[in-house]
Amino acid sequence: MVPRHQEIVASILGTPNASLLTKLIGISEIAMAAWILSGIARRLNTWTQVIIIAVMNTLEFILTPHLLLWGRMNAVFACILILLILYNEFYLNRSPHKPV
Repeated sequence: MVPRHQEIVASILGTPNASLLTKLIGISEIAMAAWILSGIARRLNTWTQVIIIAVMNTLEFILTPHLLLWGRMNAVFACILILLILYNEFYLNRSPHKPV
């Protein structure tokens, strides 16, 4: 029940609209989940996820490590998540080769 996400947003983007921005980020995460479940443009979705996770965690690592649940160790978990996303899309879900 600690408003950690809102504190991170406030610290990075500014305090005045932190609550609204945090809610918009949450809504965009729900939209991303719907996109994942739809299966539309899976490769684009995969790379979008990877880029967003990498950028978000890099910013948090540099600007707000004191607000992260595991401090700078969050970067390790972010890297594991990125590897799992890439493994799922490019190894587990690869298309069988078509004969020439």
